[in-house]
Parts: sequence; C-alpha cells; structure tokens
Amino acid sequence: MNTQSLLRARMASQTIARRGFSTTRPRFDSPFHYPEGPRSGLPFNPKTRFFWLRYWTFMGVGFSIPFGMAVWHTYKA
Repeated sequence: MNTQSLLRARMASQTIARRGFSTTRPRFDSPFHYPEGPRSGLPFNPKTRFFWLRYWTFMGVGFSIPFGMAVWHTYKA
C-alpha cells in the first residue's frame, strides 16, 4: 500500500469520527414547529378505550372493499 492511499484512509476515518449529529433547539413560538414525541404524528389516538375495535373495523372494511368490488363486477349483468 502506498503512502498516499494510507494517508487518504486515515483522513477519511478521522472525518467520520469527527462528524457530530446535532439539531437546533426547537422553536415552539414558530408556527412551523410541530409537536414532538411518540404518537404526536398520528392522526388518531391509540390510547382511547375502544381503539382496538375502531382499528380492526377500519382494517376489515378497507381490506374487503377491493374484493367486494371485484365480486360485484364479476357477477353484474
């Protein structure tokens, strides 16, 4: 291995090790800042009492609609 490639490999490893992952602090006074944390981006509340029933009803209806349409189109006159 020549010295130039060795130097390039050493510099690449230092660059990666020195990279810092940081974010700016949230500006809650800005109208463009959304709430943070778990479940904040969901359009529903999974902590309600009958969430499981609403979820499985929605999934069952949503899954059966394409098959119901296919059967209806198959057997219509």
